[in-house]
Amino acid sequence: MGPCCVTAWRSAYGEGIPVAVRNRFHKNPHMTSALRHVTIDCSDAYVLASFWSEVLGLPLHEDDKPGDPEALIAGAGMLFVTVPEVKSQKNRIHFDLQPQDRTREEEVERLLTLGATLVDDRRKPDGTGWAVLADPEGNEFCVERSAGQRTAG
Repeated sequence: MGPCCVTAWRSAYGEGIPVAVRNRFHKNPHMTSALRHVTIDCSDAYVLASFWSEVLGLPLHEDDKPGDPEALIAGAGMLFVTVPEVKSQKNRIHFDLQPQDRTREEEVERLLTLGATLVDDRRKPDGTGWAVLADPEGNEFCVERSAGQRTAG
């Protein structure tokens, strides 16, 4: 730890804190909770989780069956919960997807085939930008350029 870091540490945590306590906080001084799931309310947990399972190429939990009130994609930390209310406004949080083995355009086409809808096309002629899609229940998400497209220009 450099001299400026030591000064910042002392001012943030105080000189009188025992070394054992200081060392414990040094590893991650701000971590108080871990994000276990992103929970998505929906009208049919199994159907929407199945859509996202296909999008991400990750399986649903082995215990999940059609009609279940909850469905989990453990590999993505996504929990879908059936609720009686319908979506009524724009999402306050959304996913930004980056294709791993295809271009953004190919991924948009694949997602449309799976049941997504194009909400807003923000792709630009120079290759930058993104496409805003919605899942079958209207939750917006974006598809950005792939890593290969970003590297190419």
